[in-house]
Amino acid sequence: MFKKVVLSTVLSSVFMGAAYAAAHELTVAQRQDPGSWDPIDTFLVAWSSAGNSLYDALVLRDEQLKLQPGLAEKWEELDDGLRLRFYLRKGVNFHNGEPFNAEAVKYTIERLLGEEGKKGPQRSNYTAIESVKIIDEHTVDFVLNKPDPVLLTKLAGYGAMIVPPKYIAEKGDAFFNENPVGTGPFKFVSYKQGDRLVLEPNNDYWGGKPKLQKLTYRFIKEDATSLAELQAGRIDVWHDVAISAVPIIEKSKDNKVIAETGPTIMSLQFNLENGITKDVRVRKALNMAVDKKMLIDAFLAGYAEPIATLQSKLSFGYDENLKDYPFDPEQAKKLLAEAGVKPGTKMTIDYRASQSTFGEVAQALTAFFGNVGLDVSVKPIEDAVFLNENVPQGKTNEAFQFGWGGWTFDFDNTAYLVYHSGQKWNPYLKSDKMDALLEKQRVATNKEDRLKQLQEVARLAQEEAYHLPLYNTKTLYGVSNKVKNFLPAPDFRVRYFQTDVE
Repeated sequence: MFKKVVLSTVLSSVFMGAAYAAAHELTVAQRQDPGSWDPIDTFLVAWSSAGNSLYDALVLRDEQLKLQPGLAEKWEELDDGLRLRFYLRKGVNFHNGEPFNAEAVKYTIERLLGEEGKKGPQRSNYTAIESVKIIDEHTVDFVLNKPDPVLLTKLAGYGAMIVPPKYIAEKGDAFFNENPVGTGPFKFVSYKQGDRLVLEPNNDYWGGKPKLQKLTYRFIKEDATSLAELQAGRIDVWHDVAISAVPIIEKSKDNKVIAETGPTIMSLQFNLENGITKDVRVRKALNMAVDKKMLIDAFLAGYAEPIATLQSKLSFGYDENLKDYPFDPEQAKKLLAEAGVKPGTKMTIDYRASQSTFGEVAQALTAFFGNVGLDVSVKPIEDAVFLNENVPQGKTNEAFQFGWGGWTFDFDNTAYLVYHSGQKWNPYLKSDKMDALLEKQRVATNKEDRLKQLQEVARLAQEEAYHLPLYNTKTLYGVSNKVKNFLPAPDFRVRYFQTDVE
């Protein structure tokens, strides 16, 4: 019934005249340009590799997802979990020569929680922090208004990356956004929006000198182009390889595919305020109409697992006993009839135009939904419009694509931002019961209690069929054999600090 779309292998005209990369210079391809290099202004997985190369946080997370000392050499918990004390590294400077110290930490967190932070999506992750107290130049206390069992993990990424106060004060937030300065292993050289970001090594990095002499991120929307560039040797690593390109790369003598179990999930979210998806019976019917295994086999080459909730098995809060809706088209038809939905009723699926694989999946979903009597169309929407207007402003059609990286590997990071009322990625759901559950688990100090509370959140979301969880994807990299010591990360947070190119 479904025909898998595979990239053409007829690429010889593109390969002619290939110019191979120089030694010690690495070029990475990824689909999306994050559009902002300010840590408080992003939630995108596409930001994470370059962002973690430019910046450091107090705490770092390694490729095995273990927390390690970053700009803080050590830390301790005080006052029954209501105070975190960090002992900072000495002798560290930002790329512009500005010293890293307790003032920089205080400025970073206050900026994140202040007016500038309100403009971005990261602030709500850190609201347990009441204040930052400077003990001395290299010691700071985070005073909390409530315990946060995930705070250390949150401090290892995105919004909590430490930024230079004097530089931002002199240049302004807008300039900093496109001319980033951090303390990370690589320094900013240039940025051309929609094209590339170029970095050079920070030879004074506190963790040692990087092996690479140049690190370039190219933003290539077209998967066929990324494949051609990898095959031609003009890129060395392709982040988030298109499934249709996997068999081609696997046959290559010059490149390989590396697959990692990751946190990324893909789902279809429903408009809970308008259209037929206002009715829970319709939402349950749509869940029963889809054969997820067929989708995974046909469009993801088996590089995914079906999910019943918006999290992977790696996530704290995962409930192995939560059963998915069965694939049952006949029951789906009955539910639609009970809801008064007539055969031929129209609905539309919105998705991000850059997401070619999901575009294929969306087309398949139209067939599944058509099989239970609906007339479904798909609508690709330019990424910036989709992410900044359609979803957060509640302008979607009946169903829309949702992909989430779950970077903390804790269900709270997804659930709070997707289910709690008033959050940017929750344009429609308003539930006092859900809000109470989410707030309760955020202050739970007992790990087992909190696990049960997160599992209850997932059960409530499933009972109300707020969405159609589809699959947990594998993290796929296409890597040249010339790349040495490539350390794949499940969440694409590859720093390339120890990587080299022959």
